[in-house]
Amino acid sequence: MPDWSYQTLFRPLLFKLPARTARDLTLGAMGALSRLPGGALVIRTLGHAELPPILQTPLAGIPLQSPVGLSGELDVHGTGRKALSQFGIGHIEIGPVTAQAIEDDRPIIRDEAAETILYPNLYVNDGLDAIIGRLDKEHAHLPDSSSEEAGAPQIGKSAKRLPYLFRLAHMPGLNPEDALAEQKTTITKLAPYARGFIIDATVERDWTSEQTASFLAQIREAARLAAPERPVLLYVPLDCPFGKLKELLRIVRDERFDGISVGDFIRTEVGDIIGLTGKQRCIELLRTISGTIGSSVPILASAGVHEPQDAMDLLEAGAAAVQLHSGFVYSGPGLAKRINEAIVYDRVRSKPAPAAHSFWRDWGWMCLLGLGMVIGGILAWWIAATSVILPYDAAYLNMNQTMLAQLNRRLLPFMSHDRVTLAGTMMSIGILYGLFGWFGLRNRLHWAKTALFTSGAVGFSSFFLFLGYGYFDPLHALVAVILLPMFLMSMRTRADQPSRKPPNRFNDPRWRRAQWGQLLLVTLGFSLATGGIVIAWIGMNDVFVPQDLAFLCTTPEMLTQLNVRLVPLIAHDRAGFGGALFSNAIAILAAALWGINQGERWLWWTLLIGGLPGFAAGFGVHLAIGYTDLLHLSPAIFAFALYVGGLALLYPYMVKRKPVAEPLSPTLR
Repeated sequence: MPDWSYQTLFRPLLFKLPARTARDLTLGAMGALSRLPGGALVIRTLGHAELPPILQTPLAGIPLQSPVGLSGELDVHGTGRKALSQFGIGHIEIGPVTAQAIEDDRPIIRDEAAETILYPNLYVNDGLDAIIGRLDKEHAHLPDSSSEEAGAPQIGKSAKRLPYLFRLAHMPGLNPEDALAEQKTTITKLAPYARGFIIDATVERDWTSEQTASFLAQIREAARLAAPERPVLLYVPLDCPFGKLKELLRIVRDERFDGISVGDFIRTEVGDIIGLTGKQRCIELLRTISGTIGSSVPILASAGVHEPQDAMDLLEAGAAAVQLHSGFVYSGPGLAKRINEAIVYDRVRSKPAPAAHSFWRDWGWMCLLGLGMVIGGILAWWIAATSVILPYDAAYLNMNQTMLAQLNRRLLPFMSHDRVTLAGTMMSIGILYGLFGWFGLRNRLHWAKTALFTSGAVGFSSFFLFLGYGYFDPLHALVAVILLPMFLMSMRTRADQPSRKPPNRFNDPRWRRAQWGQLLLVTLGFSLATGGIVIAWIGMNDVFVPQDLAFLCTTPEMLTQLNVRLVPLIAHDRAGFGGALFSNAIAILAAALWGINQGERWLWWTLLIGGLPGFAAGFGVHLAIGYTDLLHLSPAIFAFALYVGGLALLYPYMVKRKPVAEPLSPTLR
């Protein structure tokens, strides 16, 4: 559920449902998908939330792949953890965890205008035993691996082996002695699964300062004994009074807590409120904590992160890492990826870009491959629009152009229409490959290499579709032999660099419109891929659709009677065009899924220029030969509408310069 689908389709539908129903439905659906064979791969493919090494961040001794995590209250029943782990996060908080289950069936209420969520009780959870049972099931599906630390089995990790931080709370109404005994048992049972603990002593707000201090001192010592390698953070509620905050900070120093976790909700008489309104309070707490105990104690902040700039503001105020909750609901599952992109940009923008490899070493071969395909497409277009058939076609049929025209006056125009559309598709692929090579591989962009590899693998493999009816095309074989080494040489490029364009940091109107534009282009990619598969299948089986036969005023049997090799020749054109269209679609789809970002002007122009030859060939040749059946042309018309609409909606986001520069956070340390 990337942002281009969440913002445009799913969020409007989900927000019509009760909040609890929408949450359980969404997490349940994502969790079910992730458990299917290949489901996690589908989620990763749609999101492409890669985590470059520069994002690695330590938190109280825990090495995180990203400083962005998920709050425990987001997935209170743990149904979507495997899916959520694919969204570019560095850790998952589980909790609050209490000894017994806490339930509350009162409705959860969203305030869309304020972007807040009112929970009747944010300490709702399934209880210690149920949580451990779920973790055991997760562990049963993980491959055995050695621990990063002696005696610490890697159960608390998803398919991406993310660390789990457990936020522990005692059952309401307990005195400090009973709460301490309960928490000792909880820590002991969870120690094999945890990478760290967060101790929440704020359930009983009527405890005296002395009782709270004694409880925290003893629970810290108990954690040292039960889980000596697990860092322990102290939970500070978002609405913690500054007088009590000073007392908690003294305990952090005296008892040597490993870090602090600043909460994300404010307790009221009607429930617990979490949302955008908590950001400013969180910044105030971060500044107070940093000013009191310095930067030696890392802080995990969770409140008010609804767009990348919110996370940057919390990091600038002193947080070492952030967690998402309400922002995930209002902004979408892609928020973590967007924050990561902003952090990466902050960390690399002051550093010189690595020197590009020489043209001939690797990436330049993709530019030559693209140029070769453009030239080949132009030549194929010229031949298809003039003589139509080549000498080896005539030799295969044992018939020349004049004889074919005498058989059926529409036969050559029909064959021309197949070959011109193939030529236009070749030119489109060549433009995409050449510019992906120049702007993508040359700058070592991971998504560009993945797009080219996938599309190229499909394209070269589709050569065998030409053999579906036993016709070997020597020209296509020669082209494949020439271009394949170029493709292989270009794939040696090491693609490990992030984009150096300033990423989007705000949920502004341009970004929201761009989600619609991206949705249209993604739909275009899937539609073209489906069309390519269907055309290739038809080419290898039935060869013709009813509209083709109506245009030709004949049947396959009649054509076979005229020349037994005529249908195989036409089939080879159709199968080849289907394979080329599918290869082209993969390149477009990959760019639409992974490359769309603010200020990526080159990609917008690449998609514009790359699409023109294909559509010009398709519409132009049909008009030229009089094959204007509306049903036959409707898929192309639909694709063209997606193409124009997507680029139009993306233009302000990808091409136009913002009138006012966006604020930039200082480079993160």
